[in-house]
Amino acid sequence: MPQLLKLAVSQSYTLDSQQATLQAVKQTAQSAAQRGVDILLFPEAYLGGYPRTCSFGAAIGSRTTEGREQFLQYFKNSIDLGDTYIGAGDAWLKKELPVNEETGRRGDGTRETLEDVARSTGLFIVTGVVERAGGSLFCAALYVDPKKGVVGKRRKLMPTGSERLVWSQGTAASLKAVTATIKGVRVVMGCAICWENLMPLLRYSLYSQGVNLWLAPTADPRPTWGALCQTIAMESRCFVMSANQCQKRSQLPDWITGKSKTQEALVSGERKLSGRRKSVATKENNEIALPVSLSKDKSQSQVNGESAVSEEESDDYVSRGGSCIVGPLGEFVREPIWENSDELIIAEVDFEDCARGKLDFDAAGHYSRSDQFHFSAVGLDLAPPP
Repeated sequence: MPQLLKLAVSQSYTLDSQQATLQAVKQTAQSAAQRGVDILLFPEAYLGGYPRTCSFGAAIGSRTTEGREQFLQYFKNSIDLGDTYIGAGDAWLKKELPVNEETGRRGDGTRETLEDVARSTGLFIVTGVVERAGGSLFCAALYVDPKKGVVGKRRKLMPTGSERLVWSQGTAASLKAVTATIKGVRVVMGCAICWENLMPLLRYSLYSQGVNLWLAPTADPRPTWGALCQTIAMESRCFVMSANQCQKRSQLPDWITGKSKTQEALVSGERKLSGRRKSVATKENNEIALPVSLSKDKSQSQVNGESAVSEEESDDYVSRGGSCIVGPLGEFVREPIWENSDELIIAEVDFEDCARGKLDFDAAGHYSRSDQFHFSAVGLDLAPPP
């Protein structure tokens, strides 16, 4: 008998404030629930924001005051889940850590808000977050069960490139698979964030736990990302869901641009009158200066002392999306979607296809030659969950 569940991926982009983005999560979840979705995935760093285009004023050997101010705004927009810098593991998960006497909870309430959304919609939600713990930030993924609340959290092991400037490193222990029974279907979920999907040993640590649903929230908007998802699906013989933000430059949060959308609109209005001016003379020999629009070479101009981006460039995509869903034999169930932040990417799948795929390949089982190769991960039991 088929084990059918409906999967959905959102290409939503981070809004200007934590509260606005949380409200968007609720609205997206409600829309997905109305369409019969069971599991919903949001992109990497969706809550808190992916710092795309940011340098934080840093160069080797120097930092700027403006860069520190930008980091402050990013820090304020991040999510406090009430965990410790080291990571309290099960004690945090089971809410056994001391709470704030004034609020009666740990953290800023985001955890509780997400649990309410999952409970009210009946969806199992997985979302990328930028988690604040002490004075440090982590790129993380949060699993939210509609019945049990938060059932898992993992922090990205290896931030990529300049991400290392602002994100701390997680531990392999957080790679522990999460299980849920949804409509009678047992789902074993594992999550690899962005370029963690390129780490062969990390992938194998999840294969070894018997995952049948692979979650790949990402910030990689290149066409090659889909091929990687197909490879992982073939290796793992499981379904792969990948979510990436779809966002134009004009939609970047205020803490990135440094000005509100209202200010941006005013600057845009002045920009139309900026540029080199030419003049004409009247019969009375008076000179009239005529405004000339900026050329279409996407050059930068100075408006009110700020570096302004041309209208054409502000409409460019800084991330085109590319979210997709792949089946256990490496074929797209839903091909990558580009330049659309509104559409939910939905597919009904049969989890028995995962077992069918194991006929000829099991990366951590009959095809692994475990008598010849041995692998371990610090703090992580590689056995499938009970």
